[in-house]
Amino acid sequence: MPSSFFPSVRRAVRRLALCACLAALPWAAAGQDADTPGGGSASATGHKPAAARPRPPKGADAPIRLRVVGGLGLVTQYTQFEEPFWTRELPRLSGGRLVADIVPFDRAGVPGVEMLRLLQLGVVPFGTALMSSFSAQYPQYAAVDLPGLSADIASLRRASAAFRPYLEQALRDEHSVEVLAVYVYPAQVVFCKKPLARLDDLAGRRVRVSSPAQADFVAALGAEPVVIAFTQQRASLESGDVECAVTGAMSGNTLGLDLVASYLYPLPLNWGMAVFGANRAAWNALPADARTLLRTELGRLQAAIWAQAERDTAQGVACNTGQAACRDGRKGAMVLVPVSERDDQRRMEVFRTSVLPKWRRRCTVRCDEIWDRTIGADHRAGTPAAGR
Repeated sequence: MPSSFFPSVRRAVRRLALCACLAALPWAAAGQDADTPGGGSASATGHKPAAARPRPPKGADAPIRLRVVGGLGLVTQYTQFEEPFWTRELPRLSGGRLVADIVPFDRAGVPGVEMLRLLQLGVVPFGTALMSSFSAQYPQYAAVDLPGLSADIASLRRASAAFRPYLEQALRDEHSVEVLAVYVYPAQVVFCKKPLARLDDLAGRRVRVSSPAQADFVAALGAEPVVIAFTQQRASLESGDVECAVTGAMSGNTLGLDLVASYLYPLPLNWGMAVFGANRAAWNALPADARTLLRTELGRLQAAIWAQAERDTAQGVACNTGQAACRDGRKGAMVLVPVSERDDQRRMEVFRTSVLPKWRRRCTVRCDEIWDRTIGADHRAGTPAAGR
C-alpha cells in the first residue's frame, strides 16, 4: 500500500467533514444557492455557484446579503445582541443595503474547533470562534483568556488591549481571517453539588471544563478535569459524571445548573472570549463604505457585549443565589461561597506556577516572545497577576 494512502484518506475525510458542516448551514438548504437573488458576490458569500447554473439577474440596488455564524445560541450574547444586530439593526443602519442571515454555531452542526479553518476556507464567510476552541491546535491565540490571569473585567480589558494587535495580525497573515470584533462572555465561575469553602476544596472532585487551560487550572488544585460540551453540563451534573462545573455565571442559570448544584463559587477563573472574523476574500469583496460601516457598528456591538457580560456576571451571581437584585434570570437557592484574599492569591499562584508554564510548553510558535511583548509587558508595567 503506498505511503501516501493514509494522508490521502485523512484529507478526504476532512473534506467530507467540511462539506457536512456546509450542508448544515441555513443558506445551504436544498434549492438555495449561496448566490441567491439579492445576494453579494461569490467572494462575499464564500462560495461560487456551479458553472452550469445560471445566475439570477441582479439590479443595481439589490441588497448585499451576508452569511454569518454566531456564537452560542442559548446565551445573551446571541439572543440579545448578535442575532438582533444582524437581522434588524444592520439593515436599518445601512438603509437596507446590507442584510444578513445568522445562525448560532452550536445549532448549525458546525464544530467549534473547525470554525477558524472554515473561515480560512471561506466555507463560513463571517463567523464567531470561541477562543477555547483554539487551545489545542493554536494555543498562542488564546493567551488573553488563560485561567487565573484576569480576576475582574478591568484586568481583562487591559490584557485584551495589549494582545489584540498581535491577534489581528496573526489571524490575517496566517489564516486569511480579518478580525472585526472580540467578544466576551460572563465570568467563568464554579458550580458545585457539595459544599466547598475555598478553591483547594475542589481537590479530588470531577470538574467540568471547556479547554486544556481550564483543565490545567483545576488539575493544579488536585481536581480531575473533564471536558464536556456547554449544553451537556446539566445532564452531567445530574448523572454524577461530574460534581462541579466551570461555566458562565448567567449561562449556568440559563442551563438550569442552579437546580442541580447547591454551591456557587464566584471567583472568575476566566471569561470565555470569542473572536468575530471574516474570510479576507469575502471581506475585501465588500464595497469600501460597507466595510467602514461594519467596522464602526461591530465596534459598538463589541462594546455593548462587554458591558452586558459584566452585568450578566453580577446578575448570574444574584439569580443563582436568589438575591433581590435578580432581574434577568430565575431565582435559585444556591449558597454563595465568599472569596477570600487568600484564594485570590491562590489563583495567582496557580496561574504563575501551572497554567502559564503549561501554556508555554503547549505553545511552540514563538510563544515566549508573544507573551513578553503583549500581555507580559502589560503586566510588568504594574499588574500583579503577571505570571512573571
